[in-house]
Amino acid sequence: MTRPQFIRFGREICCEPAQAERREWWLTNGLGGYAAGTMAGTLTRRYHGLLIAPLSPPLHRSLIFAKADAWLETNNQSLPLCSNRWPNDVIDPRGHMHIETFWLDGRMPVWRYAFGDLKLDLRIWLEPGANTVYLAYRPDFPYLRHAQMKLRIRLLVNARDHHGNAEPWRFTPSIEPDETGGLIVRNPQGSGSYPYQLRFQAKGGMIRPQQIWYENFDLTAEAERGLPCRDQHLCAGECLLPLTKGEWSGLIASLEEKPSPYPEEAMRRFFAYDDRVLTRMQITVPELYDSPEWIRQLVLAADSFLFARPQKNNAESESVIAGYPWFDDWGRDTMIALPGLTLATGRYDSARRILETFARFVNQGMLPNVLPGNGGSPAYNTADAALWYIEAWRAYAEAIDDWTALRQIFPVLEEIIHWYRQGTRYGIIMDDKDGLLKAGEAGVQLTWMDAKLGDWVVTPRTGKPVEINALWYNGLEVMAQFARKLNHSAEYYKNQAITTRSGFQRFLKPASGGLSDVLDGPYGEDDAVRPNQIFAVSLPFSPLSETAQQAVVKICGKELLTSYGLRSLAGSHPQYVSRYHGNAAERDGAYHQGTVWAWLLGHYALAEYRVTHDAERALSRLEPIRDHLFDAGLGTVSEIFDADPPHSPRGAPSQAWSVACILEAWWRLKRKKRPFEDSN
Repeated sequence: MTRPQFIRFGREICCEPAQAERREWWLTNGLGGYAAGTMAGTLTRRYHGLLIAPLSPPLHRSLIFAKADAWLETNNQSLPLCSNRWPNDVIDPRGHMHIETFWLDGRMPVWRYAFGDLKLDLRIWLEPGANTVYLAYRPDFPYLRHAQMKLRIRLLVNARDHHGNAEPWRFTPSIEPDETGGLIVRNPQGSGSYPYQLRFQAKGGMIRPQQIWYENFDLTAEAERGLPCRDQHLCAGECLLPLTKGEWSGLIASLEEKPSPYPEEAMRRFFAYDDRVLTRMQITVPELYDSPEWIRQLVLAADSFLFARPQKNNAESESVIAGYPWFDDWGRDTMIALPGLTLATGRYDSARRILETFARFVNQGMLPNVLPGNGGSPAYNTADAALWYIEAWRAYAEAIDDWTALRQIFPVLEEIIHWYRQGTRYGIIMDDKDGLLKAGEAGVQLTWMDAKLGDWVVTPRTGKPVEINALWYNGLEVMAQFARKLNHSAEYYKNQAITTRSGFQRFLKPASGGLSDVLDGPYGEDDAVRPNQIFAVSLPFSPLSETAQQAVVKICGKELLTSYGLRSLAGSHPQYVSRYHGNAAERDGAYHQGTVWAWLLGHYALAEYRVTHDAERALSRLEPIRDHLFDAGLGTVSEIFDADPPHSPRGAPSQAWSVACILEAWWRLKRKKRPFEDSN
């Protein structure tokens, strides 16, 4: 299966800073590390850099290699390939003005610079499974007069947490050449950051040590978020790299002891890895065999969120980064995303390893909201993660029929139901009167609408939230199904499901249609029109009649549906916020008060199919995402969008459940169409 290459831009975008800076490329290495930057080459986020690595695995990521600012030197000229943004809207140098074309070759970003009759390609990629980044340059020119070309590359390094800003007085590395003409940057123990040893190599070139701080990089994306927006980086050396027509010259930066010094071989390994991702999907998921390019792009994007999370006595543990750049691995996000990231792409082993990894953290029937780092403790402030965990096991068992693994995990799933039934943390307990779950304590956010600033919980939703109870009913039906398959008694789960289904009818709003958002809260019922009700239709087991399901889809379609997802609150509500922007308080106040969430689009499409049986219409709901792949995080899907048109992308530019839920819905809807297509 060929790699997608449809995401491509010419000078009209590349040479316009406002357009080129809003488009970002993202690369990952399967270890939790990443690289990122703008199409223009400027730094606009504190998270932009060529190597952001987990120096204390599993995460605790630090910015190590920030930038490689290059100038092309030929015929007594020095032509910039780089761009930097400084205060007062100054860009200097302006290398973006020489970008003729930018495209993604699969996941790999490629720049083509043009200087008259001379062209030069730049490619950047991370070595899968290693903290190593490659930059490869290849010139093309018609005349011998260009034969003495070389690149002069300024190597900017750092040693700060990727969430923070540099503190130069804490970063005093030793910088020395090595025997190969490369450079070693050592950040010592006790420097205020994690120690590391970074090796630079240049194929056919030489690197001279330097130690010069460059200050006041202007991070405009951080300014928009109301956060500190100045940064500084240390130039550790200058690389002189000769260029030969038609040949790749490479610069390598690595935290590994012996990185491969051959960029062309490394490039082939990178492409072979991506080709395997696509081939696996093609072979194991027949519904996606003839997928359009944009779906193949999402399959590659899905791989970017999976990472190794070795644990004691289990080196093969895996997890999911919830989003780039600022998220870690979250229980709720992981379970929601798992079917799309793994089952829709044929990654069955990864699905099982992720499910087994999280099983070790189940406590009092709860799945952690956030997994701990080294020496940390898991946070359990989520009422729905454990219920999504049951649904993830259902999806896994349905896809691969692995009843051996299910038999081993079944006691853990029973434990979840037991604790939710009798009561666990944060007031989570089933109400015997109606079979519904109630949850909530002051100052704690327990549902996916979890914005919190200090002691302010923006949408507390204390009481009986509608999606928690849709998941509870679904989980009971799933457990009855599992019990029957494993030759256990299903009577308890089936009887409890009947009680819960009856109690769930309390959410119905006959006058206006749809469902209440929360019942039995501190102030009674919350009848706000929110998208949480869609799960009562999109999940495999629905507690609603067909007529009620149609009413839910109708009101969500009328009040909440946009091209890129569902609004988190209807526009008629007095607390509706049309745009997500400003400082932390303003953004948190808008997060679930109208802001559009892309992951909900997949659930809407599945719900719409359920009530219309029209797979073509449901699939058409997903197609606008193709256009979005040309914006924000290129080739991936943003976390959120403004509530009002044009629905500008906001939040994290690459979000796991946004990608996953689109993929899962496409896969499931294509399965619905396939029997008809195969008969023609």
